[in-house]
Amino acid sequence: MIAEPVIVGGREIPAEAIAAEAQNHPAPNAAAAWNAAAEALAVRQLLLDEADRLGIAADDRRDEEGRPLTEEDARIDALLEQEVRIPQADEAACRRFYDMHRERFASPVLVEAAHILIEADPADAFAMGLATGDVRTLIRELQAEPERFAELARNRSACPSREQGGNLGQVGPGQMVKPFEEALFALPENTLCTQPVKTRFGVHVIRSGRRAEGKQLPFEAVQAAIAAYLEEASYRRAVAQYIAILAGQAGVSGVAIAGAEGAMVQ
Repeated sequence: MIAEPVIVGGREIPAEAIAAEAQNHPAPNAAAAWNAAAEALAVRQLLLDEADRLGIAADDRRDEEGRPLTEEDARIDALLEQEVRIPQADEAACRRFYDMHRERFASPVLVEAAHILIEADPADAFAMGLATGDVRTLIRELQAEPERFAELARNRSACPSREQGGNLGQVGPGQMVKPFEEALFALPENTLCTQPVKTRFGVHVIRSGRRAEGKQLPFEAVQAAIAAYLEEASYRRAVAQYIAILAGQAGVSGVAIAGAEGAMVQ
């Protein structure tokens, strides 16, 4: 791959250094990994050059896990601490965020679930067809005799939950594969799904039980977490803007540097 030289402040970053750094940037292809590595090294060079200009020396700094930072990382950390300032998120800002995103601050809906799984490989159309036919038959039987669900689960289901009569207990969002979850949460309480539900495991009969609606968490219980989130987001934006300013002042070519609001400085 032939890439344009990456130059920061009139100095080229060696291609060998970019190639070595690319190993730290998983990407869908080599070009994307190269670009990510080049940007990371360019940003690092911008920050180290600015630390040099301001006479910022390394001191004893540690990461969040208590490990000592390298000299260069310590200088970058000290530079950002000195030059990037963000206001604290006050109560009004936190409350605005809470009011705009109330759904984030509620306990999840929980639904009692039971199922019967007829196992089949989704890649095998014939097997899935047979399994779907079996599930339709089971649904008809359960519509006529709903009290037989546990019996049929014990006798027919390929899931270990058959030992509990197909009972899965309370299920919350994200706990089941998507087709199963969508079918389950669309059901009213204590209702048999009248259509077979196909997943990567095969075909299911699904029955809902009791439903516990999520409860809204009070603002006071989440204010500290909201403040931390807002301050972290503000810090990231401020750092991106600061780097964009440094890139504009120093001159960068051969790589795009992400700046504030997604702007790119070439």
